[in-house]
Amino acid sequence: MSRESLKAIGDNIEKVIVGKREAVDLILTAMVVQGHVLLEDVPGTGKTKLAKALARSVEGKFSRIQFTPDLLPSDVTGLNYYNQKEGEFRFKPGPVFCHVLLADEINRAAPRTQSSLLECMEEKQVTTEGETRKLEAPFFVIATQNPIENAGTFPLPEAQMDRFLMRLSLGMPNREEELQILDRFERDDPLDDLEAVTSVEELRKDQEAYKGTYVHPELKGYITDICERTRNTGEILGGVSPRGTIALYQAVRAWAYLQGRAYVVPEDVKKLALPVLSHRLILGGGFQKGEELMARILEEVPVPTEEWGKR
Repeated sequence: MSRESLKAIGDNIEKVIVGKREAVDLILTAMVVQGHVLLEDVPGTGKTKLAKALARSVEGKFSRIQFTPDLLPSDVTGLNYYNQKEGEFRFKPGPVFCHVLLADEINRAAPRTQSSLLECMEEKQVTTEGETRKLEAPFFVIATQNPIENAGTFPLPEAQMDRFLMRLSLGMPNREEELQILDRFERDDPLDDLEAVTSVEELRKDQEAYKGTYVHPELKGYITDICERTRNTGEILGGVSPRGTIALYQAVRAWAYLQGRAYVVPEDVKKLALPVLSHRLILGGGFQKGEELMARILEEVPVPTEEWGKR
């Protein structure tokens, strides 16, 4: 099973980002299933730098949008303008016409502008004035937001949160990792010298190849049981929808593929359930974080034993 291009991207990103290989692999998993990632962390933890390192690792087009309250939907998708020289209207593509898009501080834009990304993320297309234009695959969005600073921000509605395959947090480095960061950035920014290690064509192959990963019926039932439990837990006002179930199913196959396996194991499901499902929960007043509830649900739902693999 070929996954060399994905491993090369991860190794390349590690030349810039220290100690976050698991987060990098989760992001690559999302890219393989053509999902999108929301990086939620305080400023300065490397969110933007990671996105840039990913984009530079692929021979594709990278765009960045700095979301602000005055950003318009046309600033995201593009607009039609009148070309006086040619005497006709022309379309000027927006920054979404790329392979990797960094939507920086997405919660600072007004809801109308946030929603302009919905069609792009879900349908991989842009519609302006009745004309639809397809986005070239792969199209991958990494959005960032600061969970602490709420002044002047517009929280993402549930409909848009559900468009993200995963919500991740890089977190702070430990002492050893921070010392490595100081050594690595002592003279120059390693991002400046980062070169592409794969092409968009190779990524497209991976986006098809992972679909051959086998999932035993018992594990399909395990995935379904986890999602169903979220709909029958008192602290959760709204559980995971079938879209979330499909997202977890796709993610575990891609994760196993990235690990070099042709089959999924129960540990894959437990590993991916938190980043894939937690942000899809609509919570009551008893809990502040979906991760806490998902961790509890994973402890309560019976895990398929080794017997399933012998049938």
